[in-house]
Amino acid sequence: MLTILHISDLHFGPPFLPHVGEALLQIAPTLEPDVIVVSGDFTQRARREQFLAAQQYLKRLPPAPQVVVPGNHDVPLYRFFERMFHPLDLYREYINSDLDHVVHVNGAVIVALNSTSPHRAITNGRIRAGQLEFCERVFQDAPQESARIVVAHHHFVPAPDYDRDKAMPGSKRALERFAELGVDLLLGGHLHRAYVGNSLDIHPGGVRDRGVIIVQCGTSTSRRGRMREREKNSFNVIKLGPQMLHVKHYMYFSDVDAFEPIGRHTFPRLGMRYEDD
Repeated sequence: MLTILHISDLHFGPPFLPHVGEALLQIAPTLEPDVIVVSGDFTQRARREQFLAAQQYLKRLPPAPQVVVPGNHDVPLYRFFERMFHPLDLYREYINSDLDHVVHVNGAVIVALNSTSPHRAITNGRIRAGQLEFCERVFQDAPQESARIVVAHHHFVPAPDYDRDKAMPGSKRALERFAELGVDLLLGGHLHRAYVGNSLDIHPGGVRDRGVIIVQCGTSTSRRGRMREREKNSFNVIKLGPQMLHVKHYMYFSDVDAFEPIGRHTFPRLGMRYEDD
């Protein structure tokens, strides 16, 4: 069983909530993650001191492999020259030098994709054709039984409330390719509220016997939650077994100063069927 701790949208800077960040650090070791996914927006305004604070925070998480991707807030929006010519230099210096990378852990192949688009679509992001080809090469070489996971900051489908959400241009093409490649799970952030569903909810495509399970994370440590998670903080714990995939959603409650589980979702893995316990 592979356990993934999925956090997102930390937003170090003015929106960051130190007491919520400490609550997350308190519960994280008890979850015993095999891998930690952080799906973007480490900072609020891509400043050096904000990246340094994020880097120090990541070091305090449990000693597990980390899969990270940049978010649109990790690009210097208002520093025009830097955004044009060196948009992710600070991210690469403090968080990860590789923008697209692969992590192999406990029978899973996790592909992290940089969905930022500093020059054209800084808010909605992009997944490029070359990145889909990168995924294809990685998954073609992966053992057949491996869980296949893709991580990107921007969302491929809108949340059910559709509040000002537009999926990335070309997202349907990407979803179609992920389904063809047998991707089990797509992890993301950006929306500042959680969503768990299936790519078939929005795009049936050509592979209709199964879709890609989509797990969006809310903002784990900032005051920027939206819609049903306005002024709330959340994260996900995903457990992948050989037959089933389980997602547990946690939310922070101020009266107990702690994160507690509030929801659970269960899905069969590729080629499997749901069975009651």
